[in-house]
Amino acid sequence: MEGMLYKWTNYISGWQPRWFVLDGGTLSYYDSQEDAWKGCKGSIKISVCEIQVHSSDPTRLDLIIPGEQYFYLRAINAAERQKWLVALGTAKACLTDNRTKREKELQENTEALKTKMSELRLYCDLLLQQVNKIKENDELGEAVEAGIDTGTMVKSTCTTFLKTLEECMQIANRTFTTDLGTHSPPGTPPVAAIKPQKVRFPFRLSSLPVQHDTGTIITILSYSEKTCEQETSDQELREGDQSEKHDGERGKKSGVALECQQETVFDQEESQDQFKTPSESSESDTEQVDTFFNTMSHRFSDMRLDDDNGIPSQEFLDSCYAIVPVLDKLGSTVFAPVKMDFVGNIKKIQQKLISDPGSFPTLQSIVLHEVQTSVARVRNSATEALLWLRRGLKFLKEFLSEINAGEKDIQAALNNAYGKTLRQYHGWVVRGVFALALRAAPTYQSFTAALVLREGDEQRSDFTSSMHRDLGVYLPAMEKQLAILDKLYEEYSLESDEVV
Repeated sequence: MEGMLYKWTNYISGWQPRWFVLDGGTLSYYDSQEDAWKGCKGSIKISVCEIQVHSSDPTRLDLIIPGEQYFYLRAINAAERQKWLVALGTAKACLTDNRTKREKELQENTEALKTKMSELRLYCDLLLQQVNKIKENDELGEAVEAGIDTGTMVKSTCTTFLKTLEECMQIANRTFTTDLGTHSPPGTPPVAAIKPQKVRFPFRLSSLPVQHDTGTIITILSYSEKTCEQETSDQELREGDQSEKHDGERGKKSGVALECQQETVFDQEESQDQFKTPSESSESDTEQVDTFFNTMSHRFSDMRLDDDNGIPSQEFLDSCYAIVPVLDKLGSTVFAPVKMDFVGNIKKIQQKLISDPGSFPTLQSIVLHEVQTSVARVRNSATEALLWLRRGLKFLKEFLSEINAGEKDIQAALNNAYGKTLRQYHGWVVRGVFALALRAAPTYQSFTAALVLREGDEQRSDFTSSMHRDLGVYLPAMEKQLAILDKLYEEYSLESDEVV
């Protein structure tokens, strides 16, 4: 539905006529119908807002996201308002029904996954007991017959263990492929998807050979499950939190940029020029490949720090959301737990920020507030979430640095980055999960194909130089902000050696 409504602007301009368009669960408005090609002036997601009817004015309706966004609207007459109420209510009901159904399916699959994880833990403990039994029998010189019986038990346990692990992967694939794999954070640019056949498992869990020697058993255990304490209930990426920050999307699709976007592009180009070598500058006149890293909606390299190196909270979180699709390009199914943990930490910090936006303009202010209130070390605090988010960002930075340095083996790049960053904080179970994820890592060709906007650009001769150009701007800025956070955590002794 579309039509003209009056929108309250401010006390100076009062009510002003605006052209409104309700499409795809989003209500957008423009200066006028004729100026719609310039891009929308603002928008609000119907699924997350409250629709309120004014108690005394028969032409007025309000759309409210408490504490965030307010649209005060007035129709030409009561009949026109009724049409809009019906359209808005229908859109909200449809979106809510679909969302409820999806959440119910997600909850059921999550419970099934937790049950399987508990079984997996039981078989894991049983397997370790049987391995210890074999070692004890060997040390005591027990009869060969007893060793054969014990070996048969171990083989049976291994088979059951691997079968349960495969069932866990099937549940995860069914749950997270449809929910996480197809939804990137809001504002991320369109990129080519990795073809499924290039990210398939090189083996079937049930076909792994099972032997009786302890060396083989420990090798099998290295591809273990993640712990059942993994949080799996928080699936949906932010919906509606950034609606105001992504205004003008329709204008972008029509190929016409708003003035503020032109200024942003100018700033990005200016910052990129500072990192160019003379040889690269001489090639700037030629068209270069657009990659994921120079078309992101938010980048660490675009952020402006405060005079005392304060990191803007919301801009930092937006930049973190924007880098999440890299995990999709590594394999949306097997990296789903990693992505869930990463996004979960962002959401914890976001909730802290939303609780009092004026008091937490920078990440440092959030951490210092929790230090002063003695909650910095409390489980699920924003400080703990930022600790793990920082570690996750370091992992991504090291991985991208490996690629930028010329490493063409994605598995090797991931393994090296993991060894330098996260491995020391993970127990053998989580390490096994990561080892399993490595087996499904894409090839270099598949990964680079997912980083370009136009199919086939990765085959161009200037693709590598374009990647170096973009990562040469992105990674140093990311490293600088991580170094600032490192210093903050060291200053207040907030680092933790706890292994999960």
